[in-house]
Amino acid sequence: MPRIGHYGERRRLLEASSAPDSMAAWMRRYLDALAVQGYSEDLLRARRQTLAVFLEWCGDRGLARPAEITLPILERYQRHLFQWRKADGEPLSLRGQALAITHLRHWFRWQVRHHHLPTNPAADLDLPRAPRVVLPEGLQAEEVDAVLAQPDVDDVQGLRDRALLELLYSTGVRRQEARNLSIFDLDFVHGVLRVRQGKGRKDRVVPIGERALAWVRRYLDTARPPLVVEAHETALFLNRFGRRLGNNGIAAIVRRAFDAAGVTKRGACHLFRHTMATQMLENGADIRYIQELLGHERLDTTQIYTHVSIGKLKEIHTATHPAAKLARTPDT
Repeated sequence: MPRIGHYGERRRLLEASSAPDSMAAWMRRYLDALAVQGYSEDLLRARRQTLAVFLEWCGDRGLARPAEITLPILERYQRHLFQWRKADGEPLSLRGQALAITHLRHWFRWQVRHHHLPTNPAADLDLPRAPRVVLPEGLQAEEVDAVLAQPDVDDVQGLRDRALLELLYSTGVRRQEARNLSIFDLDFVHGVLRVRQGKGRKDRVVPIGERALAWVRRYLDTARPPLVVEAHETALFLNRFGRRLGNNGIAAIVRRAFDAAGVTKRGACHLFRHTMATQMLENGADIRYIQELLGHERLDTTQIYTHVSIGKLKEIHTATHPAAKLARTPDT
C-alpha cells in the first residue's frame, strides 16, 4: 500500500500517535520498563529500532493503536520484511526477520501482562527458520603469529596495538568488552582480567596468559603514559587524543594488522575469539570452561565450536577407531 499522502489523514495519525493508548506511547512505556529492569543500551537500541520500523509501517496503513493489530496484519508485515530489500538490493536475512518478529512478540506479550491487550496477536506468528550459524574459518597458528607481529613496538601506538592484539587473543573478550577495560581490571599477581558489564550486563573474571600480560605491562609502563591527557582517565587502551579507544578504533587496529599480515579471512576482532575457543577445544578443554570464558549464558551458544573443530575430531577418529582405515592385505 502506498504511503498516506492526504494532509488530513497524516494529521489524524500524528494526533493518534500522541494519544495515551497509541502504539508510540506503549512503545515508550515498554522501553522505559526495560531500562528500569536493567537491560543494556544495546538491547534497548535494537528494540527501539525494530519497533520504530513497525510503527512506521503501521502508520502508512492508518494503524495507530495496539488494539488494531491482528494476526493477519502481522502476517502481512512479515511478508513485507521478507520482500524488503536493502539499498544494495540484498534481502533482510532470515535471522534479521526472525529477530524483528521476536521483538514484536515480546512487546505485545508485555502489553498483555500489563492488561492493555486481552491477547497477544503475535503469539501464533511463525518465525522463519534461520540457518545454522556458520563461524568463519579460524586462524592457523602461523597466521596468529604473523598478525601479532605486525605492530611496530618501538612506536607508542604500535606498542599499544600489540598489547591489545595479545589481550584479545589470550582472553577471547569481545571488542566492546576490551573497549570498556580499565587499568584496574588487570590482576597481574593472579593472572586474571575482570570483564565488567559484558554482554547482558554481566561481570566475569577470565584468565590472561603470561605473554599477553607481559605486553600489557610493557604498554602500561612505556606507551600509555605518553598517551595520557587527563590524569583521571582510567581506560586501559587510549587513542592518540588520550581518550578511551572506541569500537571502531579497535576494529581498525585489528583489521590493519590482518591486512599487513596478508590474512584475508573475515571477522577481525571476533576471529581472535573464534580462534581461541576452537584451539582450546581441540587441545582438550571442557566446553563448559569455554562457555564460562566466553561469557555465554547458554551452553548451546558455545556448542557451535564443536562443529568448527571437526578436523581434530576426524584426526582422533582416524587414529583410534578400529574401522577407520581400509584394511590392507598382502596383495594390496
